[in-house]
Amino acid sequence: MKTRHFFWSLIKYRPGLYLLNLLAWSLIHMAPLVPGLLTKAYFDYLEGNISLSYGAWGIAALLVGAALGRIAIIFGGFMTDVHFRFRTSMLVRRNMLAHILKEPGARAIPCSPGEAISNFRDDVEQTEEAVSWSVDTLGLIGFVIVASWILVSIDLQLTVLVFVPLILVVTAAQIATARIQKYRAASRESTAKVTGAISEMFANVQAIQVAGAEKRVVERFARLSENRRESMVKDKLLTETLSSIFTNSVNLGTGLILVLASYKMRSGSFTVGDLALFVYYLTFVTQLISNAGNFMTFYKQMGVSFQRIKIMLQGAPASLLTAANYIGIGRGKRTNVRDGSFSSLDGGAGTMGQDHENPSPGGVQSEISEAEGEQLDPAVQAPPLELLQVQGLSYRYPDTGRGIQNINLQIKRGSFTVVTGMIGSGKTTLVRSILGLLPAQSGEIRWNNEKIEEPADFFIPPQSAYTAQIPRLYSDKLRNNILLGITEKPGSLQRALHAAVMEEDIKHLQQGLDTMVGPRGVKLSGGQAQRTAAARMLVRDAELYVFDDLSSALDVETERQLWERLFHEREDVTCLVISHRKSALSHADHIVVLSGGQIEAEGTADELLVKSESFRQLWHGEETG
Repeated sequence: MKTRHFFWSLIKYRPGLYLLNLLAWSLIHMAPLVPGLLTKAYFDYLEGNISLSYGAWGIAALLVGAALGRIAIIFGGFMTDVHFRFRTSMLVRRNMLAHILKEPGARAIPCSPGEAISNFRDDVEQTEEAVSWSVDTLGLIGFVIVASWILVSIDLQLTVLVFVPLILVVTAAQIATARIQKYRAASRESTAKVTGAISEMFANVQAIQVAGAEKRVVERFARLSENRRESMVKDKLLTETLSSIFTNSVNLGTGLILVLASYKMRSGSFTVGDLALFVYYLTFVTQLISNAGNFMTFYKQMGVSFQRIKIMLQGAPASLLTAANYIGIGRGKRTNVRDGSFSSLDGGAGTMGQDHENPSPGGVQSEISEAEGEQLDPAVQAPPLELLQVQGLSYRYPDTGRGIQNINLQIKRGSFTVVTGMIGSGKTTLVRSILGLLPAQSGEIRWNNEKIEEPADFFIPPQSAYTAQIPRLYSDKLRNNILLGITEKPGSLQRALHAAVMEEDIKHLQQGLDTMVGPRGVKLSGGQAQRTAAARMLVRDAELYVFDDLSSALDVETERQLWERLFHEREDVTCLVISHRKSALSHADHIVVLSGGQIEAEGTADELLVKSESFRQLWHGEETG
């Protein structure tokens, strides 16, 4: 999609509202036609060139009425413009956010959080400005057409001089196109770096303090801020220079008209009323010149912003940005239990979700509900897990080429499967690829022999629950961090806290479950944060529980209690665990040893102690890095 197509799509999003806004601002910009004619009549009346029955006071009353009428139209125009502006900008922001939430969790955005914020704020705002300015420009064109017809009927030569500055403005804007794009791209990039640095500093205050790096971090931030200042000054200077060219070319045209009008008035072919009409109309005609130049500038800058926004989509069609009904959260196909097999929303059997490799002919529209207000249940309802099969699963990181290759794995109901291996062997990558947090490049995953087309949509409660290696907590109450919006069932929270070995910690917190944990859980210890994340997972009943190195912040005894309570309180619980701790390995029904992204060995702990040197090193704590 090119910039012009994106621009046109935004207009078509609410065509009725856009046309109403265009009509309102066309009336606003054409309203001065009436005062101009009344002003000409007033001076002609004073000169005695015309006679009026209502006299000068009547003209004054009409001028006041015209002004009040224009004020009322302007109020209506601002109402329509605000509605259209915010509807289009919120459409783009909403669809961007919806797409991010549909992306694999480990690759949701291709940039830093600060740069993403810049995309959502500045780039979308630039798009909004360009679309809004088109209404002013089109409205002024209507005024110019009518005004030109009136002025030509009075004096053709003077009318032509009115449009000379417009030619200069268009030429200047075209010449400046390349630099507009260059400076706007530089200013956006520097802004993103500054916001990214702010985000990183706030997220790593403890690391900065421990390393004694406050001064160096501040100096780096100062350099980024200075670079942003320079790029913003260049961008603003060019914009204001063009605006100055627009305005001064108009003033030059006004001077030429006044000089020529004086000769015509001396000869008697031009009246004071004609001069008043020309000067009055020229003020508004020049607005078209300025608006046309500004609109062209905004449009070029919108092109830069559009390219930056498309980067956020990571290859997805840009048309989804303006899809009116695209929600993206829970709007894909869903499954229900029918005779023990999966059935999709459209009635097809045997698949789950949509195959992005072979999109339907409707493209993005296939992901859009036909009824805008339709509410679909986002949860996939699948039969109870009997067997999870991973066949030929592969994923390589684009930057490093590392990852997993041709992984085959089976997880039976009620089993405790542990994935272990040296650092960098691909354990977390394997789990993320299974859960859809990373887009698998080959292979397939089957649930009870039924292929899962969209793991990211499928592996959520009640199918699975997941605890990441690094817990993500919010600056909210501990209770809210665990529930994350779900309705608390009687006794469910207490059972989850007990299984996560956290009941004693709650007793020692001053406000218990209502304790504020602070940004990223800074008021909790590492082990408490890890167990809070575990409680968040366990409060959600699921067929499969996935733990990514839960033991990294737990002592041996706490981890032992956690596994024992989990198996004691939940019958037939199925677990996929990443760990190198003996407490987990000794509980395992099946252990998978990874090395270099491939399965090196698998079996029980006793079997692997005999046949796997890597496992023996892990078991005896001889890993050296």
